Amino acid sequence: MREERVKKCDRCFLAAPVLYRVQYDASLRWFFVCDRCFPSIRQDNLHYTYGGTWKARKKH
Repeated sequence: MREERVKKCDRCFLAAPVLYRVQYDASLRWFFVCDRCFPSIRQDNLHYTYGGTWKARKKH
């Protein structure tokens, strides 16, 4: 059995089992955000780009 990985949201800093890789500002940097922060970043944002989903439990 694999150990569960831990990663924190780049906005609220809480650990989450699923994070979304996004760009959301003019810096064009990639951030990992949780499902609580994701809707506010995505809504009406011209800089928003989705870059994939990170999961704490990888499929074998």
